[in-house]
Amino acid sequence: MVPKPHSLPLFFLPHTTVLLPGVVLALATSRPDNAALVAKLYKAANATGVGDRINSLVGCVSLRLSVDESDAGGDITAVDDRLAEQPSNSSAVVKAKNHDDQSFYDYGCMARIIRLDRTVSGGLQVVMEGLSRFHIAGITQQTPYYIAEVEHFKETPLDSSDIPTYTVVAQLKRLSRDLIAVLRSLSSSSAVTPLPSGSSPLTSNIGALRRLESLINNSPFQDAGKVADLMLFALDVPVEEKLQFLQTEDINIRLEKAVELLSRQLNMIKLSQKINTSVDSSLNKKQRDFLLRQQLKAIRQELGEKDGDGNDEDDYTELAKKLEAAKLTAEASRVVQRELKRLKRMHPTQAEYQVCRTYLETLAEIPWSTATDDKIDGATIRAAKDQLDHDHYGLESVKRRLLEYLAVVRLKSRGQEHSVIEKAPILLLVGPPGVGKTSLARSIATALGRKFHRISLGGVRDEAEIRGHRRTYVGAMPGLIVQGLRKVGVVNPVFLLDEIDKVGENNFHGDPSAAMLEVLDPEQNHAFNDHYVNIPIDLSKTLFIATANSTDTISPPLLDRMEMIRLSGYTYLEKLHIAQQYLLPKQISANGLGTGQVQVSDDVLLKVATSYTREAGVRNLEREIATVCRGKAVEYAESLEPVSSGTQKNNKYNPIVTVDDLETFLGMEKFESEIASRENRPGVVTGLAYMGTGNGGLLFIEASKYPSCGSGGGGLQLTGNLGDVIKESAMIALTWVRAHGFELQLVDARTENPLANNDIHIHAPAGAIPKDGPSAGVAMTVALVSLLAMRPVPSDVAMTGEITLRGQILPVGGIKEKVLAAHRAGIRKIILPARNKKDVEHDMPSNVKAEVAFVYVGNMWDVLNELWPETVRPVAIVESRL
Repeated sequence: MVPKPHSLPLFFLPHTTVLLPGVVLALATSRPDNAALVAKLYKAANATGVGDRINSLVGCVSLRLSVDESDAGGDITAVDDRLAEQPSNSSAVVKAKNHDDQSFYDYGCMARIIRLDRTVSGGLQVVMEGLSRFHIAGITQQTPYYIAEVEHFKETPLDSSDIPTYTVVAQLKRLSRDLIAVLRSLSSSSAVTPLPSGSSPLTSNIGALRRLESLINNSPFQDAGKVADLMLFALDVPVEEKLQFLQTEDINIRLEKAVELLSRQLNMIKLSQKINTSVDSSLNKKQRDFLLRQQLKAIRQELGEKDGDGNDEDDYTELAKKLEAAKLTAEASRVVQRELKRLKRMHPTQAEYQVCRTYLETLAEIPWSTATDDKIDGATIRAAKDQLDHDHYGLESVKRRLLEYLAVVRLKSRGQEHSVIEKAPILLLVGPPGVGKTSLARSIATALGRKFHRISLGGVRDEAEIRGHRRTYVGAMPGLIVQGLRKVGVVNPVFLLDEIDKVGENNFHGDPSAAMLEVLDPEQNHAFNDHYVNIPIDLSKTLFIATANSTDTISPPLLDRMEMIRLSGYTYLEKLHIAQQYLLPKQISANGLGTGQVQVSDDVLLKVATSYTREAGVRNLEREIATVCRGKAVEYAESLEPVSSGTQKNNKYNPIVTVDDLETFLGMEKFESEIASRENRPGVVTGLAYMGTGNGGLLFIEASKYPSCGSGGGGLQLTGNLGDVIKESAMIALTWVRAHGFELQLVDARTENPLANNDIHIHAPAGAIPKDGPSAGVAMTVALVSLLAMRPVPSDVAMTGEITLRGQILPVGGIKEKVLAAHRAGIRKIILPARNKKDVEHDMPSNVKAEVAFVYVGNMWDVLNELWPETVRPVAIVESRL
């Protein structure tokens, strides 16, 4: 038996902790009195040379809840304050107060301090082992720590011959082994299933369970009290019952109490396991869903959110209402009902749940039948015409086509409340950059009163960007068409398919151009199938307007599905009107100036257009005008600042911009007339070219001859970054000139070679720019004749056309673009194929036709007679007529 000390220093435990004999605990020493006690014991141990192993006896007493309300570590000083009222006479014995008024319990467990350990935070914790129960008889010291006089409980030895006692002990060991077995099984399955209620704190400590099982199996009959203490400490029972167990002196009563608690704990765990198993096996779908919803409601209530029965409906109900309000088609409704059933069966944590939900949200946002009402009334056409004239100058062909469309809609909608258009036209606006294709589409939407959405197709390389991704892929999403419909929210918007000629070609991602066929086919787009949506979508009410710089890169099947309208470049007269009506007022306002604060005359604007820009559109013209406006803004701001004296103003601001001011604002002239800078020399001819971006330009041809290094002469060398087709035109021209040297008066006899002992070199300047096409054949032939006959071609004459070996001149394309470029460059006579006459008469602006002389020719003899009538022999004229 442990010897009873006369007095013991007290170590206070938190109100949640109870120390029983045989139990080893590690406790913090954060309380001042506990720290003072441990410090003294530690100093005494160091004095004896035992280090951290103090091996001293203390009395462990639990604090009441009213004292230690919030600190599990016992860091409460209320005990000192409440007990400070007692007289501090260390020699006198102070009797303990009544139990109900005491700040700590008047019983506890004597313990041996085994060692001291350092915590991670730098503090100390005491490792102690419970030895025996005691009762406090009185307090002998309060500061710096408590010392109490204690009386130990008398432990009566157990009698193994007593049948009731033997039965209780045997039952205690059996229940202990059963409980340990259940706890070990729970510990092995806790990783996948939640622990049932009533589980012990030792459930997660396999090693402690094994040591406890070994102690039970090897303990003698007399140590049954220690087994009861250890098992009760391991049980998940209230602190009050553990305190009651600690203060019970009769060992037989403690054994019976331990058996009762063990049996209750074991039955509770088994019952919880049975309930969980029964619930898992018997809950059907509706019961499980109800349980999950109840749990979700409880979680929301804990988080302070409104539950699903309040004003905020749950996500599923809200999604179902959105789908119901979307006015789906019959086929879409069937798909939605099927997907809603799948969504309702799935748990929100499943990966497929979010995929299904996102799909349904996409279907709810697609405008299946919502449409805007077109502005179709008696004044529709007149108002649309005024709107287009206000926004754009010129572009008569586009305006005419749109007015035709509105007229048809107006006639078809008579007598109807809303206009019903089964098939909207697919328009393709083709023209160089800066001529107003994109802004024109926006004006069309404004005139119709429809919503507008722009889809940039430049650089689209994946077919899925048009048709959407299939939902089996990670990150699947609808295509650009469906995304546009979701954004505008109506089924009849105006869609601008910008830069359709920049769509990628067939590759391993598919063919985006082929994917556009279904979108832009009026016979198919009433049932457009997006791979993500996988439900037919009606696009027939959508007005598609595509833009392109050139039709060369558009596939023929796609081009066939669109109604093409060409927008050529502007003349200088048109640019002047555009600058005065649109660009100048816009830039004055954009740069913080008011009406009348910048005054630019027509001559100044024309100078900007001719000397500082050289383009088909007006983008660069607008940039140069913006530069002038910014310069005037600086002058105006400086005029508002006072001089250093503060009483006078700076020089008076002059709003007028003159031609001489342009060099100050824009710098030196960027372009000069190519024609004015060229001399009339033999072998130099001005041709016309069509650029791939929709612009026209001048193509200069230079020819030179030099002594042949070989025999006979007639060699041909070509430079200037020329393509295969234009090289063939040069060879045809050379052959035709050699074949007709006598008629051209280059030789005196038909048998003579006009290129005897000479080779020819043809060069096209601006070698960094690729050049190709057959339209330079006429210019190359004229250059060779000019070189060999030593007759110059006037610098203000340009020509274009394809030549054959028989001298016939075939028509070429891009006539309007070429003529406008020649007009901007100062050309005053243009030689064209006779079959291109209709292009000039129908498409050319009237001021260009008035300022340029057009000569139409059918063969090379007509060209040469126009340039040098005396060069051609009469016999050649007869041959040309034959």
